Amino acid sequence: MTYPLVTRTDRAPQPARKKTYASDVDIKSEIRDFLTSRRARLTPEDVGITSFGQRRVPGLRREEVATLAGLSIEYYNRLERGNLGGASDAVLDALADALRLDEAERAHLFDLARASQPASRKPRRATTSNVRPTVQWMLDSMTNAAAFASNGRLDVLSANQLGRALYAPMFRDGPQSANWARFVFLNRDAHEIYTDWDRAAKETVALLRLQAGGNPHDPALTELIGELATKSEEFRVLWAAHNVRLHTKGIKRLNHPIVGELELHYDRLDLTADRLMLFVYTAEPGTRSAESLQLLASWAASEAEGLTASDPPAHRARSDPR
Repeated sequence: MTYPLVTRTDRAPQPARKKTYASDVDIKSEIRDFLTSRRARLTPEDVGITSFGQRRVPGLRREEVATLAGLSIEYYNRLERGNLGGASDAVLDALADALRLDEAERAHLFDLARASQPASRKPRRATTSNVRPTVQWMLDSMTNAAAFASNGRLDVLSANQLGRALYAPMFRDGPQSANWARFVFLNRDAHEIYTDWDRAAKETVALLRLQAGGNPHDPALTELIGELATKSEEFRVLWAAHNVRLHTKGIKRLNHPIVGELELHYDRLDLTADRLMLFVYTAEPGTRSAESLQLLASWAASEAEGLTASDPPAHRARSDPR
């Protein structure tokens, strides 16, 4: 990426200038930085190469990657300069194998190659910004789970009652402003809610990076990345790492202000026709987290009905023994 372009401050004062951002993702820079970063993380020992002499830079040399992938050094240099558009699937697979890419990284490499094609400059169908009534009905039917519908930009387009209660600070300014990435990096409450904020931040950036590779000309996505890069130093550092990951299942550990500590399992369900992702958070039956989640659901229902609870549930900050 090319954001932000920061003016120098170690010289004589200059008139204030606004930071500027690219209108879309610079694909050649993305490819170059991604391949360079993947090459730099590998050592000769990782790939079974005997190394002689002192190396000036970490990682594999270009000629070593070329040899591992069965490519000429001239062709590999061309690829690493960002010219992936003409590469065949066989070449991309060989390159992914040579660089030991995981599933998410391999998908990202293929996305970047597709984005290099001239045809990719044509506008793609816009990312969904609303939710069909039947999808909302499905979310609302999940009374024992927190459920959310998000698009590729991580806009939270809808949630059920328990989902809104679980991440109440994210929905404080209304559903139109809810976005996972903005919440993680720009909302102080996120540091309190996530017991491992660093992990949440890394996962969020990796998801956005994957989305940017597959849809580099989405102006709303570019605007979001530019906003985060301007406002968050943590985001800028993580974005520069070029890490990607698939976000299909896992565990979230939260510290909720009403019911205390929660260990929740999440699963992602893709609604391909809608270009939406459904995230469903559940607790293992019989655990303290399941009890706490049920308590939060009851509290959220009473709030929604306008009932006045004497006090929030007295169930704060307790561990969840397995």
